[in-house]
Amino acid sequence: MFAAEIFLKDWRNIPEINFRPDPAINIFLGRNAQGKTNILEAINFATLLRSRAGKESELIRWTKSTALVRINFFKAGVSHTLAIEISAERPRRIFLDANPIRPRELVGKLNSVLFSPEDLFLFKGSPVARRKFLDAQISQASPIYFFDLLKYNRIVEQRNALLKKIRDGSAKSNELELWDEQLSLTAEKILRKRLASVQKLNLLAAAAQEKISSHAENLSVVYEMRGLDEEENLAEKFLELLRAKRFDDIKNGATLKGPHRDDLKFFVNGRELKIFGSQGQLRTVALALKLSELQFLKSETGEYPLLLLDDVMSELDGARREMLLEFLRREKIQTLITATDRAYFPPQSFGKFFSVAEGRLTQ
Repeated sequence: MFAAEIFLKDWRNIPEINFRPDPAINIFLGRNAQGKTNILEAINFATLLRSRAGKESELIRWTKSTALVRINFFKAGVSHTLAIEISAERPRRIFLDANPIRPRELVGKLNSVLFSPEDLFLFKGSPVARRKFLDAQISQASPIYFFDLLKYNRIVEQRNALLKKIRDGSAKSNELELWDEQLSLTAEKILRKRLASVQKLNLLAAAAQEKISSHAENLSVVYEMRGLDEEENLAEKFLELLRAKRFDDIKNGATLKGPHRDDLKFFVNGRELKIFGSQGQLRTVALALKLSELQFLKSETGEYPLLLLDDVMSELDGARREMLLEFLRREKIQTLITATDRAYFPPQSFGKFFSVAEGRLTQ
């Protein structure tokens, strides 16, 4: 997969840019707050409809009413055009090859992996961020998983609403039985896919970590099921857990156990990274995890996704930067990199360099 042309109009501080990225490495240089990150954000938004914005209207340039991102890309050798229009006055509109599609149909069409300095906080932050990381990775590889996840989250919301009614005395606890059965069946699908994906991710991340650390560190990734300790008969076991925790759920007005509460744990040489990891180990594991994410998506889809590196070169030392760039060149992964200093890159010419200033792009 690679993007052949990228067009942005009135996105954040960008009036309008239209460029053809190199199939290999593309570097966007400029001072801070000039619009470099906004370019990567737009591409990543076209993948999963996620952004740094609190509201989508914040993505629209000041005084304008709409913003547009349009990407021409090749997937499995076939050309596609994806366009997303955001409006301050009406719901967003998404088009694939000029045909309107729903948001949930977007997932898996244009795959990308974003690596930013915020990823260093993935390991010590809340479980929510780690679940989002895992779900985004699996969803791009398996749209069916994404649909199952949407269904699971809807059931949890409906069950939580019923729990509050039961707590308030306006519903009976036996009404939970039907919801619990549906939730258990859907939860099993989520858990099976997560467990299988983490097993593969664990092997890929361990290999990357070993290489980056010059065979000094062993990385393991563990999926933690809160309340479940075995992988057999998951639907049945989860249904038993829901029934056992029913009183607590009613008291709290929320479903306290399930995939929406699970977590990922990372261990380096047997010690949990969240508790014992040094800053250097955090950087190394973050890089290893992103490299493994690339390999995971290729193994699942047959093609590498677009790689978006947002100001990470300043976070990596020279050896890690050199290793990363060599990997990207060797694997021929289309990459878009933002940076403030050209000195982060080898003196020899490779790929394309762009300059970004006040939302405008020059080569």
